[in-house]
Amino acid sequence: MIVARPWMAWIALVFAALLSASGSARAGVIELSPGTGELALSPHVTFFHDADGRDTVHDAWARIGTEAFAPLPGSNPAFGFQDGAFWVHARVLNRDADEPRWLLVQTYPLSDHLDLYLRYPDGRVVHHAGGDTLPFGQRAIRYRHPNFLLDLPAGQPVDILLRVQSQSSMQLPLVLYTPGAFTELSRDAQFAIGLYYGILVALFFYNLVLWLVLRDASYFWYLFHIGAFGLVLFCLNGLGFEYLWPDNTWLADKSVPLSISLALIGMHQFARVFLGLHERWPLGNRVSIVAIVAFVCFGIAAVFVPYRLITPAVSLAVLASIVWITVASIDSVRKRYAPARLFLLSWAMFLAGTAIYTLVAFGVIPKNFFTEYGVQLGSALEMLFLSVALSYRYAALRNENGRIVREANVRLEREVAERTQELRGTLAQLEQAHARLHESSRLDGLTGLYNRSHFHDAFEGLLLECNRERRPLSLLMVDLDHFKSINDEHGHLVGDDVLRAAAQRIGMALRPREALLARFGGEEFVIVLPGTDLHAAVAVAEAVRRAIADSPCESQHGPPVRVSASVGVHTVVPGTVDDIEDALQVADQALYAAKANGRDCVRTSISAA
Repeated sequence: MIVARPWMAWIALVFAALLSASGSARAGVIELSPGTGELALSPHVTFFHDADGRDTVHDAWARIGTEAFAPLPGSNPAFGFQDGAFWVHARVLNRDADEPRWLLVQTYPLSDHLDLYLRYPDGRVVHHAGGDTLPFGQRAIRYRHPNFLLDLPAGQPVDILLRVQSQSSMQLPLVLYTPGAFTELSRDAQFAIGLYYGILVALFFYNLVLWLVLRDASYFWYLFHIGAFGLVLFCLNGLGFEYLWPDNTWLADKSVPLSISLALIGMHQFARVFLGLHERWPLGNRVSIVAIVAFVCFGIAAVFVPYRLITPAVSLAVLASIVWITVASIDSVRKRYAPARLFLLSWAMFLAGTAIYTLVAFGVIPKNFFTEYGVQLGSALEMLFLSVALSYRYAALRNENGRIVREANVRLEREVAERTQELRGTLAQLEQAHARLHESSRLDGLTGLYNRSHFHDAFEGLLLECNRERRPLSLLMVDLDHFKSINDEHGHLVGDDVLRAAAQRIGMALRPREALLARFGGEEFVIVLPGTDLHAAVAVAEAVRRAIADSPCESQHGPPVRVSASVGVHTVVPGTVDDIEDALQVADQALYAAKANGRDCVRTSISAA
């Protein structure tokens, strides 16, 4: 940081301030109100294109407020590859006394020269320098995007003037952050980037193992493609300069065209091998070889040719390569090469992401989250699909070899045996699935008891059997008292826990007996006791009632709840009842008698009558 206070510049600064007064009012002051964590400056700034790059900072200050400075077209900060320098101006007024320090971030990591000037009301001018022509350690914060720490005193308007000159794509996305907001942003961004590269590393080592085992050339070139393209994105995201060569500004400048050339070499070679162009399309194979040679030359030229010349050429070649590989994959699909379909699908993902990123670099489309990170999203999907495509291709080749072997060795008998075995396995699975489905249809989903439908079927059979064998059969209707108030007071989740606990306690009370227990509906349960007379049934009913009421029911969703139950008992005398609905109605009347007599008691159909 350099504080410039030359006395000879005072007059020029005052004069420039007078000239810019009307323009600043026209452009407006950007107010940073309390609670503002971040602010994108693109909709608010004005810019000037110094085509020959000769203007000094004093010239730029003098132009502010004139027609030379204009708003960004459509608030789009991407201008593509441009000569000269761009000046960006904004006047900021900090209204938040608790946040006097802010961080200005250019969310594009490849700019070469950045010169930031802050002009305060007292005439002070503070200068910061940045860009990838300076060592990474000179940045205000060690972060992949160029950034500057700004002192913005509360209540004082500060003019921000930024000069950008670069051989790369001219992109001016500027964002102001408070330190806390930037910490949150960088954490989330690093997580997303780490997730992306984690996917690439996992795919790399997974396919490395496959290549070491199978020794298939397509796996090797897939690894080359993943590694080279990962390096491309590492450079484009500013991570190469941050982690790999933070002090090597020459390599920071040359890494992008070099890595792109390597990625395109791997891309074309992988497509050649995977699609089998040597056999399926010899002319296309020769075109791909020429493209590989061309990118080898691009890579060599990148070492000597200036960035502003080689990078646009390589970027255009990327678009041409994408189109060509798409054509080659479509040709393979038309020739009924099945793995080419997955290849084309994965390539479409990559095509969309890379084309969007390249168009942003040339300023054709605006820069936003999706256009900036579209290449990451597209390439991640492309890598995943290509990995699947490789597996599919290998499986297809293996199956083809197996088919040839089977045809040479009693093909018909073996296929019949395999089909028969598959059919038996399928039938067995269907039978198991049917049995599971039938069993699940008989059970109540909440309590695990039999449901009402199964109870009707089973009770009808038990009633017929008792009539035939001239044995009594007792029917118990159990209803939890004041259950609605439990739901109203504690909620339905607690009510569900009470129902499950009551079902378990009833089951424990009935364990010594051969009984049919089912949930009849809501908070009602029904019990059938074959071969049990009225006296014994009343004893069982009392045991059930006590089991429910003796202790509170535990709940995972609330406090323990104490509940009681009313029980209606009816004994069917053999030969007197044939209809199960009649028996249920009589037992239900006994239950209502228990409810009417104060609840938490047992009543029989005889006492109810």
